[in-house]
Amino acid sequence: METIPMTVAGAKALEVELLNLKDRERPRIVEEIATARAHGDLKENAEYHAAKEEQGFIEGRIKEIESKLSRMQVIDVNKLNQDGRCVFGTTITLMNLADDSEITYQIVGEDESDISLKKISCHSPIAAALLGNEEGDEVTVNAPAGKIQYEILEVEYI
Repeated sequence: METIPMTVAGAKALEVELLNLKDRERPRIVEEIATARAHGDLKENAEYHAAKEEQGFIEGRIKEIESKLSRMQVIDVNKLNQDGRCVFGTTITLMNLADDSEITYQIVGEDESDISLKKISCHSPIAAALLGNEEGDEVTVNAPAGKIQYEILEVEYI
């Protein structure tokens, strides 16, 4: 069984979501199904069918999260050897050598990645190019839009 790397914050977020689904959403949807059932004929009861569909989604998500939590490998960046290298969980500031623009990313697990929050998957092309390098190194990223060259300005273990 393949392990899933995850930061401490990512693991906590999944645990919170699971707790919410089990303690709030599951009982709410059971109540909605009971209310819809009370309205009579189930064949043409749109409320009932919508509630049953949502119940299926909730139960599926619960199973998915439980599976991920059972296979996760939590990596606490604060406990890593802080030798200045880009590793899972580090926050890296880069300078695009073509236009001197700066960008900061954190390398996280697939489930945590969110480009709007500047969190990139450890399996992304950028992370693949960065992993193992250190401040001052120049890396070439094979992005879908072509090759992009960056200089690593800073590696933070936060």
